[in-house]
Amino acid sequence: MSKSAKSHSPKPSLFRTRATVLAAGVGMAAVLGAGISVAAEDGADDGLSAAAASVEAQAQAQAKAADAAKSKADAAKQAAAKKAAGWEDPVEDYTLSAGFGQGGNMWSQKHSGQDFAVPVGTPVEAVHSGTVVKAGPNGAGDGPAYGNAVVIKHDNGRFSQYAHLSRVDVKVGQTVTTGQEIARSGNTGNSSGPHLHFEIRTSADYGTAINPVDYLRGLGVTV
Repeated sequence: MSKSAKSHSPKPSLFRTRATVLAAGVGMAAVLGAGISVAAEDGADDGLSAAAASVEAQAQAQAKAADAAKSKADAAKQAAAKKAAGWEDPVEDYTLSAGFGQGGNMWSQKHSGQDFAVPVGTPVEAVHSGTVVKAGPNGAGDGPAYGNAVVIKHDNGRFSQYAHLSRVDVKVGQTVTTGQEIARSGNTGNSSGPHLHFEIRTSADYGTAINPVDYLRGLGVTV
């Protein structure tokens, strides 16, 4: 009797097993590689976004600085234009002393101007643009009580007078602008101490003065 042949179930091939493992490894590597790639791209995007934000912030800061500089320049131009067209005080950092219309032994008549108490040598400025019509000693022709003096004619027909000066820096016929230095304050003439005697007049001559403080305040000047 012949022996029957034994049947054997087929075992997985070693090559097939290795192929499966290899495929699985490649798949995992692909997944990991994709993850790494995505992470790298996200990191790059974050870096680009941060750089872009920094550039934008710098641009905004520069634009803001440029706007501030322009605003400052515009304000300076407006102030200069306003000063050229307007009126101002004759001196800075002063104390008002003897006022218009005040009586006393210092004057033969009532006080014809406003005194601004300032140290000798303080710059005296034209309160408005105009033409110098009087300048020099002896009150510039108005008498020795004024000491050295200057009178300026303005475009509205008014005149400003500056007296008791230590120095006169303008000449008759000279055109001056608002805020231009025309003299230095002093203590010349009939003066009890260093100050500027200031008048607003309806003519160039003594005896035509009006209240200078009221006049300047009416033009918007803070006195």
